[in-house]
Amino acid sequence: MAQQSVMLRAIVMKNKPDEMLAVSPKGTVPVLVLPDDRVIDESLDIMLWALRQNDPQDLLHKEHPNDLEAMIALIHRNDKQFKPQLETYKKAKRFHHDNELAEREKCEMFITELEEKLNANGFFIGEKAGLIDYALLPFVRQFSRVNRPWFIQAPYPKLRSWLEFHQQSRLYSKAMAKYPLWLDDHQESLFGG
Repeated sequence: MAQQSVMLRAIVMKNKPDEMLAVSPKGTVPVLVLPDDRVIDESLDIMLWALRQNDPQDLLHKEHPNDLEAMIALIHRNDKQFKPQLETYKKAKRFHHDNELAEREKCEMFITELEEKLNANGFFIGEKAGLIDYALLPFVRQFSRVNRPWFIQAPYPKLRSWLEFHQQSRLYSKAMAKYPLWLDDHQESLFGG
């Protein structure tokens, strides 16, 4: 959405390339290496970098600086609280633990807040789509897929509509495209722009 072109090296986390670990020893993805050799290896920082280069859809809500502050705060809550809880819920479901319902209910505290935000504004922060809507999309999607039959009838109609809207978009299809694995043939793929 920021129309920034990058050379993409798709990898499998079970087989991390030495080249990646040399520039970002923490060994997580994504990793962005800029032309001046600066390394950005946090998803939020990469999104902010890209949108600060070019933000044609105003995902940073430049006219409402408090929106960006609120978006970043909610992204941090997602990363520190919801994401670990989501992993616990996914494991409880996958391994048929007795605590699946309790773990889902812990996730629902955040999910309920998202539903309320959508009810109030139609978006998570502010009066139009923003960085937050795209930053949270993968995690809402994961939550919806843990127990799909339950999610379809759960009391989150706005969140379901929001998720469906994004999953049916051309942008989503483009973002979810599969690329050849870099370690197989060292082929880089042009992404974005």
